[in-house]
Formats: sequence, C-alpha cells, structure tokens
Amino acid sequence: MDDKQTSVKAGPSDDELARHPTVFAADALQDHVVVISGGAGGIGRAIAFLFARLGAQVALVGRNKEKLDALAAQLAARHLKASTHVADIREPDAVGALFDTVWAAHGRADCLINSAGGQFPQAAIDFSIKGWNAVINTNLNGTWYMMQAAAQRWRDRNAQGSIVNIVVVTTHGLHGIAHTIAARSGVIGLSRAVAVEWAPLNIRVNCVAPGAIETEGWNVYSEQARAAYPRSNPMMRAGSPWDIAEACVYLAAPSGKFITGETLTVDGGGQLWGETWTTGKPAYFRDEE
Repeated sequence: MDDKQTSVKAGPSDDELARHPTVFAADALQDHVVVISGGAGGIGRAIAFLFARLGAQVALVGRNKEKLDALAAQLAARHLKASTHVADIREPDAVGALFDTVWAAHGRADCLINSAGGQFPQAAIDFSIKGWNAVINTNLNGTWYMMQAAAQRWRDRNAQGSIVNIVVVTTHGLHGIAHTIAARSGVIGLSRAVAVEWAPLNIRVNCVAPGAIETEGWNVYSEQARAAYPRSNPMMRAGSPWDIAEACVYLAAPSGKFITGETLTVDGGGQLWGETWTTGKPAYFRDEE
C-alpha cells in the first residue's frame, strides 16, 4: 500500500484521555494555572487532559483557534477548566501579550509546559533555508520566548514557577530530523543554564525527552520508518502521550520540587539501545546488518 494511504492510530481518544488511570491524586494540582503551548497536539492534548483532571485551570495556546476551541469544549463537557489563547510563539510581542492575558484572567500562572513544535523528516543535506528556519524558529526561538516571558512575570510578581520543555532524545541514534536535534539540543542547554540563573527566583526549569510516542504526528513518516519504531528501544514497543503527560506532572507538581535543570527521558530505554530513522533506514546501513 502506498505510504500516503497508510495511517496509524492517532494516539488516545478524548474519552480515553478522560478516564485513563493515573498515579496522581485527583487534587494534586487543584487551582493551579498551567499554560500549555501546542495544547491541541497529540502530546499537548494528553498533557491538557491530565493537568485539568488533577484540578488545574489549563490555558491552551496555539495558532489554530478552531482546534483550541474544540479541545476546550471537550474538557468543559467533562467539567474540566480550560481557556484558549491564539498566539504565534515565534512572535515575542504575541507571547508577551499572551502571558499578560493569562495573568489578567487568572491572577497567576504556576506552570508553563512548552509542547509546541514541529519538524519534517528529510536528509539534512537537502534542508532548504526556509525549512531550517521554520523548525529553529518554532522549536528553539518560540520555546525561549515563552520561557523568558513567563520567568519575567514570575520575577516581577515575586512568584515561584515551573517550566517543563518537551524536547527529543538527543543522545542516541535519532536520524532524519537534524534541524530538530539542533533546536531541541539548544532548548536542553538553555534549560540547564537558566535553571541555575533562575533558582534564586524560585523558578524551576526541566525537560522531558520523548522517544517513539504514538500520535497522529507519526503519519508524516514513511511506513518503513513507522514499522521500525517499536524496535527502537529494548522494551520493543511505542509509548503513549499519557506517558509524557505523567512525566510533565511529576516535574511540574510539588513531586518535583527539588528537581531543576534535568532532562527526563521517556523512551523505553532507547537512549541506551536502539536507533530511530525517521526517513527509513538507508540501504547502506541495512546491508551492514
């Protein structure tokens, strides 16, 4: 079957996210305000559901108002609290206005989850300047603008805060998305640097690095690449967006109160054993097996 006609399950449904068991207490984040960029995406959606289920008011951020409103409606139908905020995180002024709006509406913001991002599989030698800049501007620059805007408002209000950045595993064989490796490596480095600078401000900064996680985003990859993903780690399976959501709660909530500057890898051990070829494994390397 042609790759374009083949698709994979788009991760958990909203009903599944609404009832999926969790290790956290139902009131673990009661009355917290959590800003989630990329909230309508596969991983961001799971994060939004879990944080809201634990009592948080989630502020969903993205560029597509229709998708944000649809998710907010799904949450509201289950008596979960959400607001929507259309913003392009690549624009610093828009990011600043976003946080001002959240503070004006809720009087606080306790946590920022940077889940927005995107990439496309391609050999690095063929990247166009436009394609490279698009990934860097969203995954690195946009993440930084969100981090800085949140931190400035926490500092100015003498409030504590927590940031969790969704990155990728950069320490093992993840191939075919070199632009994302560059951007997310920058985010990891930034997180470590400001974790020290911002510790006196009571601001914690951490990262979560997903491995092969089954979402609708898999459909941009070839059938050959997708078929190999479950064998990219010693557990021999793909993860779920729920795995990433629970990792974010652990770092953002009081459970992570003595953790900063860390990258929590959620990849089934893939960084220790395995490789992921988003473009499909080239014949040269297959022939060497």
